[in-house]
This record gives sequence, C-alpha cells and structure tokens, in this order.
Amino acid sequence: MKKLHFTITIAAPRETVWKTMLDDATYRQWTAPFSPDPSTDSSYEGSWEQGSDIRFVAPNKQGKPEGMYARIAENRPHEFVSIQHIGEVRDGTEHPYPEPAFENYTFEDDGDGTKLTVDLDSDEKYADMFDDLWPKALEKLKQIAEAA
Repeated sequence: MKKLHFTITIAAPRETVWKTMLDDATYRQWTAPFSPDPSTDSSYEGSWEQGSDIRFVAPNKQGKPEGMYARIAENRPHEFVSIQHIGEVRDGTEHPYPEPAFENYTFEDDGDGTKLTVDLDSDEKYADMFDDLWPKALEKLKQIAEAA
C-alpha cells in the first residue's frame, strides 16, 4: 500500500465543508472525476454514521455498479471521518481486499476557512490515477462549498 496525502484550504466554515462533502447531492458533484463514465454520477449507498456499511459506486458502461465497499470506522462531525475500505465492487459483485485500506478526512479551522486533509492508503496500481483525480475532485469541492 502507498500512503497518499492531499490538502486544500476552502474559504468556508468546517460545517459547510463537511455538509458539502458528505450530503448526497453535492457528493455526486465533487466526486464526478472518480466516475468511470463521465455521463454518470458517482454516489454512495449507506450511511456516514460510525460503524455503518457504505458503498461508493458509479455505474459502468453496462450499467452495473463499480467502486468500493467500506465501513465508517470513525465519525466526529465537522472534525474527522475515517473510512475503512474492505473491497471492490466490480460488475455489481463485491470482491474483498487482502487487507483493509483507510481513507481519512480531517477538517481544521484555518483563518477564515477550513483546511481539509485527505490521507489514504492506495494500491500502487491506483496511486498515479489518484494523484491526478484527487486534486480535481478537491478543487470541485472547494468551488461548491465556497458558493454555498
């Protein structure tokens, strides 16, 4: 696993950034870069509550879900969310990872805004893709949150 780290400062309060990041409608907007088909939305199924199961999916060209399934390991509203990724969803079927991977979001006050830090474990084969896509997604999140 490779550790990846991304940070962005957003000119909005933590509560606004949190809501923009996790609410279904805005989640679909800022995660668009991760969708395998640009004409469809990336979405989640489940809950952000600690201990809940959640799936992060988008339809592939055949209309079947692609993405990841996970569990919310920790949720401290407006401060921190830890997602424990358990496996992949390919053609609608779940395939477990050999070891779990974590994706953590940290929200900190930064002057008149919020410093958002994303730390994640990535399989080496996806690291370059994430290095390209995460900055695009975070910039979109920034645009939406700052307009809210």
